[in-house]
Amino acid sequence: MKYKAVIFDLDGTLLNSITDLTYAVNLLMERYGQPLHTEREVASYVGDGAAKLVERSFPAGTDCETLKKATDEYKKLYLENMLRETAPYEGICEMLRTLKEQGRRVAVVSNKYYKSTKELCDLFFPNIDGCMGEMEEVGIRRKPYPDMLLKMMETLGVSADETVYLGDSVVDVEVSRRAGTRCISVSWGLRDREVLVEAKPDAVADRPSDVPHIIASLEG
Repeated sequence: MKYKAVIFDLDGTLLNSITDLTYAVNLLMERYGQPLHTEREVASYVGDGAAKLVERSFPAGTDCETLKKATDEYKKLYLENMLRETAPYEGICEMLRTLKEQGRRVAVVSNKYYKSTKELCDLFFPNIDGCMGEMEEVGIRRKPYPDMLLKMMETLGVSADETVYLGDSVVDVEVSRRAGTRCISVSWGLRDREVLVEAKPDAVADRPSDVPHIIASLEG
């Protein structure tokens, strides 16, 4: 078995969380008297951490002090509302179980801030081998820098040659390249399949059940 670790993005990859993300964003917009956003709009804003999500949700030119305060408020609002409708995509838990039964280590690396990442993983995926959320305050840069993925590989005791990373965005393809791992894009998430194909991952999975077979094919 060549690929000993399979590491996943969270939002749009393992969890269908866009409804709750949008709900929290719009609660924030109401507080600040700003226009509300659709799920499609919020989907285009996520992937680079809470601060970027808030910045993109506000009008261009909003001052830094307001954005910092709003980001802190958003994190609280999201924690209070992140379990309204969020759930794993159909077939995800079965796919993770298959990977574990094959003897592979399974983990999550997400730009979502750490507290929410940990709570969601503990609730929905208690049997995974590790999870990491945004930790820039301790010098671990968020994706697309490879820091988080490299740190998780170190924690799992695997090399880049033994790792596959999966995500639903171009950022996930980029971080995989920078870390030197293989990359599988998933088309059931927040990005159009055509966009993912153009980013040239090693493969694209259209259903969670495809993932173990694609990994086996990459092993040759």
